[in-house]
Amino acid sequence: MSDPETEQGVIVALLGRLRTQRLPRALDIKAKVERGEALDTFDLSFLEEVFADARSLQPRWRDHPELGGIIASMIHLYHEITTRALANEQGRETGT
Repeated sequence: MSDPETEQGVIVALLGRLRTQRLPRALDIKAKVERGEALDTFDLSFLEEVFADARSLQPRWRDHPELGGIIASMIHLYHEITTRALANEQGRETGT
């Protein structure tokens, strides 16, 4: 791990990105799939980026258990999005 001051700066930056970019976009996508709409290329690219970042940052989050609640909430949100998006796609395939 880097020095504590640098690590704190990284965490603050990541949380800032979550608050200003990732969470608003995720909530927009959630509203979209709740309306029964399909994910488009931009939505899928966003989700792929989020999941890739989550994988690469996993060791850092393990070092910060105090962020567990935030991380769990985001995981739940992305689970809701992907579950609903899949149901929407399956409904389109079956014509319902």
